[in-house]
Amino acid sequence: MFWGDKKGLSSEGATDMKRFAFGIASLLLVAAIASPAAADTFFFQAITSNSSQVVLDAVEAQLSVDVTDEGGGKVRFTFKNSAAGTIDAFIDGVYFDDGTLLGISQVINSSGVDFSDPATPSDLPGGNAISPPFETTADFSADRDGGAANGVNLGEEVAVVFNLINGKTFADTIAAINGGVDLRLGVKVQGLPQGQSDGFVNVPPGPGPGPTPVPLPGVASAAIALLAGLGLTRRR
Repeated sequence: MFWGDKKGLSSEGATDMKRFAFGIASLLLVAAIASPAAADTFFFQAITSNSSQVVLDAVEAQLSVDVTDEGGGKVRFTFKNSAAGTIDAFIDGVYFDDGTLLGISQVINSSGVDFSDPATPSDLPGGNAISPPFETTADFSADRDGGAANGVNLGEEVAVVFNLINGKTFADTIAAINGGVDLRLGVKVQGLPQGQSDGFVNVPPGPGPGPTPVPLPGVASAAIALLAGLGLTRRR
């Protein structure tokens, strides 16, 4: 054991305890860094009205996109169709309007999804009907290959990773989306009642709670605090 005389820990025991605590804090910090990056979540509004307003409201409630920092000058956009959705429709294509983006680096499909870039049609349906018009940047899009089963159905997702323009950052990208003009994200949804399809664009604050940055995980905060405390102890 590490206990020494009545005055507390022996010098050797205290050193061992510090090394142990420092090791635990380091492991916690490494685990936190390795965990998924914090995401800003955005929601969508319909820009066409081929379906009834009741249907459009329901679809808006089940669509979202998480924007995360991939590091190395890359940003990931993960489009989701909630498993709790009430409309059995699927995301057929995703579109991007300018902003801080340089070009698509990778398309990542969840199980059951088969997307590739660019999309056909190359422009978001209904994009010209809004002000300012949603103008899909050349090849900044992706859509399903094959049948409806390959779309983003309920409970599925697709991610598109972009390289950023030199000098632009993740923070710049979030600011561009929040501005509502510089960078916009669009989705085309098919399989709606009566075989309809409709277009949706994120329009901050959107129908949901708006962008929701996730704070630094508690385990990372605790590890940093512990490491700081150990540093103070050493100085003393």
